[in-house]
Amino acid sequence: MNRRQVLASTGMAAGAALGAGAGAKAAPPSAGAAPRRPGRTGPRNLITDVAGITVGCAQDAAVRTGTTVILAEGLVTAAIDVRGGGPGTRESDALESHNLVHAANAVVLSGGSSWGLAAADGVAAHLGARGIGYGGLAQQGVPVSPIVPAAILYDLGNGGAKGWGTEPPYRNLGIAALAAAGADFALGTSGAGYGAMAGALKGGLGSASTLMRDGTTVGAIVAVNALGATVVPGTRHFWAGAFEMGDEFGGLGPIAARVGPEEWGGTKLPAPRENTTIACVATDLDLTADEMKRVAIMAQDGLARAIRPVHTPFDGDVVFALCTARRPVTGPRDLAVLGVGAVAADTLARAIARGVHAATAPAGWAVPTWSALKPE
Repeated sequence: MNRRQVLASTGMAAGAALGAGAGAKAAPPSAGAAPRRPGRTGPRNLITDVAGITVGCAQDAAVRTGTTVILAEGLVTAAIDVRGGGPGTRESDALESHNLVHAANAVVLSGGSSWGLAAADGVAAHLGARGIGYGGLAQQGVPVSPIVPAAILYDLGNGGAKGWGTEPPYRNLGIAALAAAGADFALGTSGAGYGAMAGALKGGLGSASTLMRDGTTVGAIVAVNALGATVVPGTRHFWAGAFEMGDEFGGLGPIAARVGPEEWGGTKLPAPRENTTIACVATDLDLTADEMKRVAIMAQDGLARAIRPVHTPFDGDVVFALCTARRPVTGPRDLAVLGVGAVAADTLARAIARGVHAATAPAGWAVPTWSALKPE
């Protein structure tokens, strides 16, 4: 397939033709032209719009932390892409396509820094007790091995009761989040986003979905604890405003502002181990492990569209990608990957803004929130 065929098949040929020739200009829209049709979300505008995915959240208000479980129906194709300079993960190598498994039963996002990885232990134990896992060479009397990759964010310095000694809460939080898994869940100060900060504002748990024109569904979920800011300096406008559907995070849309290359505004003070945006994207399209790896790589651009700066030495940014394989691929596979990856990036950017937009200050924690910002 040559470049012109690719452009035509992705709906770009008209735009390319308009740019052909020296001095060519696009014709202005006619007065009666219909506005450009926005995209469509799934019915819930959550990652659970992807068939075969449920989500559960649990939090501990005293500790100011929480855990989120993304549960798949059975073992599904999975991938991971790590961009931050200080990641904390579990089972990440198992997801690489050159290794044996490259699949998962569930993904865990958790607060608690390295302590939070124990949340996946609780999830794995309860899935294994149900006989859910990677069979491999399992025999009678030999349990299956649940594949539960996880990523964590740092919320240890938010003033919560962290004196847990030898009994940190995360295993039990993982079990509680798994038990709560369903189609609906709370955004903002919930689950893995409970104790999170997004730059100088309260961070949180965000999710969004997109229904593509061919019927494919793409979803994203994210716990936003970034060093960088999610809003344009001095405004209430989200960096992700250009991708908003309806008024899902305030309805302010993009802002016509010019910002200098070192004018970050609204960030945290750089400090190691204190930041991270951890996310998972999903689709119902039947893609391979290598193809889902590309989707995870492309989805990372959603962080760059919604957070500034991002992928810093002080963040541990991680994106998982899951495929429930409910829809067959029709047409060229590379173009299917292109479409899902591009939509996943935009969907993740929206999820980030939704998490910060919905975040509230927990009782006793005087922390700035998006909703408290003064209107311009």
